Amino acid sequence: MMNQTATPDDYDAKGQLKLPLIFWLILLLQARTWVLFVAAGASRQQGAALLEMFYPDSTTFWVGLALGLPAAVGLLLTGYRQRLPRLWQAWRTVLALTLIATLVLQFLLNDDAFSPLSIVVSGCDLLALGYLWLSERLRACFDPALNGG
Repeated sequence: MMNQTATPDDYDAKGQLKLPLIFWLILLLQARTWVLFVAAGASRQQGAALLEMFYPDSTTFWVGLALGLPAAVGLLLTGYRQRLPRLWQAWRTVLALTLIATLVLQFLLNDDAFSPLSIVVSGCDLLALGYLWLSERLRACFDPALNGG
C-alpha cells in the first residue's frame, strides 16, 4: 500500500499526499477544449480562426466543452479534498468514465478518426485512462483515509 512507502516529502502541509504532476497533465488533457477556448479568448483577433482550425464543426466543440467539464471541476476539487472527501474519492471514477466517453465519441463524431492527430490524441487518452485507473500512488491520493480525512 502507498502509505507504507510514502515519505514525509510526499505529503503537503495539510497532511495530504501531493498529487502527481501526471495527474495535472491528465486534467489539462481532458480539459483541452476549455484550454483552447481560453487561449482563443486571449488572442482576440485570431481566436475565431484558432477555434475553426481545431473544431471546424461546432458540434464537436460543444461536445468537447461538455466532456472537459469534469476535468475543470476536478481542478477546483483539488482544493477541497479534505472538506469533500466522498466527492473527491468518487471523482477519480468520474474522470475515468469521462475519458472512456471521450474515446468513444472521438470515433463516432470525428469524420477522420484515423488521422495522425486523432490517433495521437486517442493514444494520450488511453495512456491517461490507464494511469488514472492503475496508478497506486494516484489511488492513494483519492483515498480519504490516507489524506488526513
